[in-house]
Amino acid sequence: MSLDFPAFALSPEHDALRESVRALAEEKIAPHAAQVDQASEFPQEAHDALVKADLHAVHIPEGYGGAGADAIATVIVIEEVARVCASSSLIPAVNKLGTMPLILAASEEVKQRYLAPVARGEAMFSYALSEPEAGSDAAAMKTRAVRDGDSYVLNGVKRWITNAGISRFYTVMAVTDPAADAAGISAFVVESGDEGFSYGAPEHKLGIKGSPTRELYFDHCVIPADRMIGEEGSGFHTALATLDHTRITIAAQALGIAQGALDYATGYVQERRQFMSSACKCFASDVAMDVTTDAVQLLGGYGYVSDYPVERMMRDAKITQIYEGTNQIQRIVMARQLLK
Repeated sequence: MSLDFPAFALSPEHDALRESVRALAEEKIAPHAAQVDQASEFPQEAHDALVKADLHAVHIPEGYGGAGADAIATVIVIEEVARVCASSSLIPAVNKLGTMPLILAASEEVKQRYLAPVARGEAMFSYALSEPEAGSDAAAMKTRAVRDGDSYVLNGVKRWITNAGISRFYTVMAVTDPAADAAGISAFVVESGDEGFSYGAPEHKLGIKGSPTRELYFDHCVIPADRMIGEEGSGFHTALATLDHTRITIAAQALGIAQGALDYATGYVQERRQFMSSACKCFASDVAMDVTTDAVQLLGGYGYVSDYPVERMMRDAKITQIYEGTNQIQRIVMARQLLK
């Protein structure tokens, strides 16, 4: 007989980090989570608390003033913050997403110039890859960067940019050689005050409302050539390599949300009982939730904003699994009948 043991166990340092982040999240972030969502406002209290505790960008190497935390420590921070407020968890998550291209490919001068302010909590960093007609197919982007002496001139639009308008710095992918397809894409640092750079209106989203999502507009935006990240034409490779490092942060966010919901629901059901039954109600409401969730997925990013009705339908469908008796209770009652 063989026994199954966990393939991986956290170190004592990781366990201690989890405890400290959870305590901070419950004390400083959770009390503001509902207001952040209801008002669609940036979680400034969470940001300030994370910066004060040096948890806003733990992944930045020590050589640039950061904590030099490993990938596990970074996702622990994101998971524990997401457990109480998903919007707030995008502060450390997007700081990593925005700065990872620099860590992977930028010159030492660019790293020193831009990673240090983020490590000190003086700036946030966003990542600009997607466009209105280039979401999953990012290589089809149309934003152009044309060399002009010691500068590049950017023109185009980026869409679905997390923390846009709050972040001070942006990693922006743009086409420098239209004839080279993906090999003609380069990466640049754009600063919030650059002339010709502006933001669209905040998107009205289904969730993570405290994290602003906006378009970025580049209208003859001139930036110095020394702000290029890596070599010309290496931007798409850097973008994909970045996502290899950062997709795990979204897994951590999802895990944190699930854990927070489970913790709350477990505490609730231990205090309250209700008895109702209807197999038809249980089946139909589950189908409604599945169908509307898939409908949002089929529309992609558009399904997540209020301009289209499917996000409302998904939100409305959720209550049918809850009122007149939750579907979990329905199944318990049906199981008891079947087991008689």
